[in-house]
Amino acid sequence: MKKILLLIVFAFTALPLWADVSPKPEMEFTFIYRTAQTPRILPDASEQIQCKDNQCIQAQPLGTYGLQKLYCTPENCFSIAYEYDPYQKLIIGFADGSKRESNIFKTPDTLRSGFKVYVDDHALTVEPAPLENPSSILMRRDAWTSFIIILVLELAAAWAFLTYTDKSYRVLYAVAVSNIITMFVSWRFLAAYISETAFLWIFCFVFESVFIWLCNRKVLSWKEAGYLGLAANVTSYSLGMMISFYIAPWLF
Repeated sequence: MKKILLLIVFAFTALPLWADVSPKPEMEFTFIYRTAQTPRILPDASEQIQCKDNQCIQAQPLGTYGLQKLYCTPENCFSIAYEYDPYQKLIIGFADGSKRESNIFKTPDTLRSGFKVYVDDHALTVEPAPLENPSSILMRRDAWTSFIIILVLELAAAWAFLTYTDKSYRVLYAVAVSNIITMFVSWRFLAAYISETAFLWIFCFVFESVFIWLCNRKVLSWKEAGYLGLAANVTSYSLGMMISFYIAPWLF
C-alpha cells in the first residue's frame, strides 16, 4: 500500500494541476453600448492581450492553447486561461468595420470574475463587475463534460483500487455521490472565491476521502479511504489533462 501511495504522490507532483478539466481562471465580459448603433462583435477579429505590467510594455495575445482562448459571440465574450498574466487588455472587432481597444485592467484574484465593457465610439472601457448569473456555468457544456470525464475516471480508479485491495464494490456509490457534490460546489461556488486550482484539488481530495470513509466505515479504514481518494483524484487530474486538450475544440 505504501508503494502505491508513493507512486500516486509522485504522479501528482510531476503533473501540472492547472491543465485538467476542472474550473480554470475565467473572465466574463458583458458589453454595454454607449453608441448610436449596436454593432455585432466579430469573434475572429477580437483578441485579449496579456500584460506583464500595468503599462502593457511586455504584452502578448492570450492565444489558443487547449481550452485557453477568448470566446466571443456577436453579443458578449468570455475567456479561459490556464494562467492569466497580472494585467489584461481587450481589442474587439465589430461588424461595422471598426476595432476598439480597451484600457489596461488588472487580473482579479479569483478563478471566475466578471467585467462590464462600455463601448464608446472609438474605445472600450473595462470595469470589474459581479458575475451576472453565477449558476449559468452549471449549464455549460464544458462543466457537464468535465463532470462526466472526472466521474468516469474516478470510478475507474476506485474500481481498480477496490479490486486490488479486495474491498466491496459498494464503495463506488459513495465515490459517485461525493463527485456530484464536489463538482457542484467547485463550479458553482468555490471558483468565484478562490484564486488557485490547486485549492480545488485539495478540497475535492479531502471532502471525497472523508465522505467515502463516513459512508463505509465498516469496510474501509480512514487510511484506506484516503488512499482511495488520492488515487481517484490523481487519476482524474492527470488523465483529464490529456483529454482536455483533445476535446477543447468541441466544448464551445
